[in-house]
Formats: sequence, C-alpha cells, structure tokens
Amino acid sequence: MLLQNLVTKRNFIMTTNFRAIATCLLAYVCFDLMSVHVRLLSSNYSPQELSVYRNVIGVIPAIFYMWYSKELSLKISDYKIEKWKLGIFRGLMIAVAQLCFYTALAKLELATVSALGQVGALFIVLLAIFIYKEKVGLWRWIAVIVGFIGAIMIMKPGTDIFSWYSILPICAAFCYASSIVTLRSFKSSVSSAILFLYSATSAAFGAMILAFGSITFTPIKSPMDGLLITSMAVCGGFGVVFLMYAFRNAPSALLAPFSYFGILTSFLIGWIVFDEFPVNTLFPGVILILISGFVIIWRENRASKF
Repeated sequence: MLLQNLVTKRNFIMTTNFRAIATCLLAYVCFDLMSVHVRLLSSNYSPQELSVYRNVIGVIPAIFYMWYSKELSLKISDYKIEKWKLGIFRGLMIAVAQLCFYTALAKLELATVSALGQVGALFIVLLAIFIYKEKVGLWRWIAVIVGFIGAIMIMKPGTDIFSWYSILPICAAFCYASSIVTLRSFKSSVSSAILFLYSATSAAFGAMILAFGSITFTPIKSPMDGLLITSMAVCGGFGVVFLMYAFRNAPSALLAPFSYFGILTSFLIGWIVFDEFPVNTLFPGVILILISGFVIIWRENRASKF
C-alpha cells in the first residue's frame, strides 16, 4: 500500500510538472505571437497606441483568471490587499516595460529583442540584493557580469552597428524584473489572480497616461487592424495567465530554463515571417547570456536543497 501511494504521488507530480512545462511553453509562444502582431501593426500605429490597446484589452484575461480561480466578485472589499500601492506600482512598471519593448520591436530584429530581454534574470539577482539585502555568492556575481558582457556584445556600443534602440529591451527587462522581484513583498495568502488584476488594471491606466501625454491617437484604419489589435492583446494577456498558472503548479527551478525557449522561437518566427537572420548580431553575445542564466538557475536550485 505504501509503495502504491508513493508511485501514485510520483505520477501525480510528474503529470502536474508536465502540464506546467507545456503551459509555460504555450505562454512563451503567446508572447512571440504578440510580438509578431506588434511588428505588423507598428507601421501604422505608434508604440504608445499599441501599448494602450494591449493593456486595456488585456484586462479581460485578468478578469477571466479571476473567474477561473473562483475569486470574481461584485464586492469591492474582496479586492482589497494590504500593499495595494505596491500592486499598482507593479502595473505601472509593466506599462513602462511594454512601451520600451514595443518601441524596440518596431526598430530591431525579433530575435535580438528577445535575446536582450533575457538579461531580466540578471536584474532579478541585482534587485534582490538592493531591495531585500539578499546575499549573493561569487558564482552569481560572475553570472551577472558575464550576462551583461553578452548584452554589450550584442549591442556593440561604439560601432556603426550600435543603435540606441537596443537599450530599450534592457530597460524593459529591468522593469519586468522589478515587477517580479517585488512579488516577494506580498503575503502568500494574496492570490495570483488578485495581483494580476491589480497589475493589469494599473498597467492600462499607466499606458494611457504615457500615451495621452505624448501622442495624438489615430483612428483604427480597418477591421483587419482592429482584429490584429484584439488578437495582440489577447495573446499577451493569456500569455501572462499561462505563465502564472505554470509557476504556481511547478517549482521555479524546473521552469526557469524554458524561458530561453523564447530566443529560439523568436529567431525562427523572425526568420520565417520577416526574413530576419541576425546571426552576426546575436553571436557570441547570446551564448554568454544563456550561460549566465543557466548558472543563476543552477545556483538557485543548489541553494534550495540546503
């Protein structure tokens, strides 16, 4: 009986982990599809406009997540959390991140933006040091340094290839990392669905403030554009939902390596859809970013065992 229970438990964990990994990969595919939409739409609409559309329509997946988790309510008091200001701040950081990300997508190759965005893992380490006074050993410091060297090699500052737009994915990675790291400040009793609703709603307001203060909106030019805009927002919103589901149902150490799946898919999509093949731009810098990320994952996994 004991052996049977152990086998049943092991099979349950394996099934749960498999579903989490599959959902995680689906999330990154959704993000890549969102990026394709942004590239297609950026010829007619500014990054500020696309960010507003993405975040306003993106509230719908947040409401869906609330319904799925059976937390949707008509009582405002049910949505109150202790650190609500931090919840709003996370959404504002996401709005800034998306504006940087969308601007970069309009100017750079898809795979380049994806590769530079992977330095978010390095920012998570650095922010944990400064915000939570977390102790970081030699290996993780080496990983941070190597990762930034890789990013610099991709950007190639001081050469004719360098573009100021290449800084934007790194700025976006910093803002996204800030929103991720600060999740530690919330009590475990606060649900992911509530936090997602806070971030989605405040990101929508933040995007509108950034847009209305800098541009004049243009009308949506065609029903096809309207469909693409809606699809873009839905892909991005459900990408977040899938990612949150995955990380709630499997260890972070198991799922973290799959974040680099996005570099491969964005490279393939950029090659197939936009005829981009930025091998000379990405290598060897992307290798250093990958190495640094895996070193951080290895150290986190090792530390969790002690």
